[in-house]
Amino acid sequence: MHEPTDTTTTGDMPQPGGRPAAGPRPSGFWVVGAVLVLLMLSSSVPSALYVLYQQRWGLSSGVVTVVFAVYAVTVLAGLLLFGSLSDTLGRRPVLGAGLVLAIVSMGLFAGAGGLGLLLAARAVQGLAVGLATGAMGAALLELSPRSRPALGAQVNSAGPTVGIGLGGLGAGLLVQYAPAPTVLSYLLLVVAFAVMLVGVVRMGESAPGAGGRFRVAPHRIRVPAAVRRRFAVLVLTVVAVWTVGGFYLSLGPHLALSLLHTTNYLAGGATVALLAGSATCAQLLLGRTEPLRTAVLGLLGLLAGLALVLLALGLGSAPVFLVATAVLGSGWGAAFLGSFRAISTLAEPEHRGELTAAVYVFAYLAMSVPAVLAGLLTNIHGLQRTSVGFMAAVAAVCALALFTTLRLAARTRAEGSTP
Repeated sequence: MHEPTDTTTTGDMPQPGGRPAAGPRPSGFWVVGAVLVLLMLSSSVPSALYVLYQQRWGLSSGVVTVVFAVYAVTVLAGLLLFGSLSDTLGRRPVLGAGLVLAIVSMGLFAGAGGLGLLLAARAVQGLAVGLATGAMGAALLELSPRSRPALGAQVNSAGPTVGIGLGGLGAGLLVQYAPAPTVLSYLLLVVAFAVMLVGVVRMGESAPGAGGRFRVAPHRIRVPAAVRRRFAVLVLTVVAVWTVGGFYLSLGPHLALSLLHTTNYLAGGATVALLAGSATCAQLLLGRTEPLRTAVLGLLGLLAGLALVLLALGLGSAPVFLVATAVLGSGWGAAFLGSFRAISTLAEPEHRGELTAAVYVFAYLAMSVPAVLAGLLTNIHGLQRTSVGFMAAVAAVCALALFTTLRLAARTRAEGSTP
């Protein structure tokens, strides 16, 4: 979900990449790609289990969204503090450290018997993803097969949504049909991460400056003055996209079970998978489309999807809700792809990391803060009324983003430049 030539993605977000190294090793490329998908898969597993945690431990919707927000905040912290660490230490040691933290977080999840360990597990998981993201993105670009140089960007773009979708669906299946799902889901992931750790240890190092000393170099959060106006226009789309994503990943499964009138937990996980899968398809289909046009198409898809969600809530219709989720997911994927690609061209290469870091801040705040607010309001007004108000508010943001993006596109055409 990013500009193919100079960016990579985080869990659900982009990261600066590196130049392809000489002599790429295809086996290492696929190991890193598998790590990316697996980390994103593990991040969505708790979403499918939140309803079960609520029932077993008596958690409110507000508490569930706080648990979700902890993950978003710690991903951001890890990304900003350690995002460039692999440039000096190397990709392998940073990826290895991220996998070790991921294994620790899975152990905490498996042993959780209440809110305290659940919060700790989510925090460690977020740090693991934030730590590994920069290394994964750069390694995929450096290790791209010579015969398919664009493959690294494609895996970076589709990997997160593929992982999120598989995680939601797989966890839903385990919750519904397997014994001890709140333990088994995470033990299976421990085994998978251990296998990936062996693969990372055995792969070749691709970072040109590997072998340096440990050095934490936090990213600066700064938008160059010359592009602030355009950045403000485009970041509205980022905010709208990740507000929707945060709501679906925290409260979406609960809403699906309510509308579908079922206690089958697979339905909740399948809702996350449908949203993420639709986003992936849209990104693959529109990967070569001009960025602002992609963003406009995505915003139109978001508005259509939000309208259908509101219709589904009004009618209490499960089929309409499923169609709405697919349309919303398509808009989600396209709007983020287009807006981020446009943003990534606003600054000179030496300032692109700073600009990207600013996008992370807006995206993760949009993913966490509104979701927490929605969870707290759900305790007061109920899930359906809160969802209606939430979707209507996001639709207003999307409409504003669409209007300003269309004006930016017209101005850009008049100036003869293409962001």
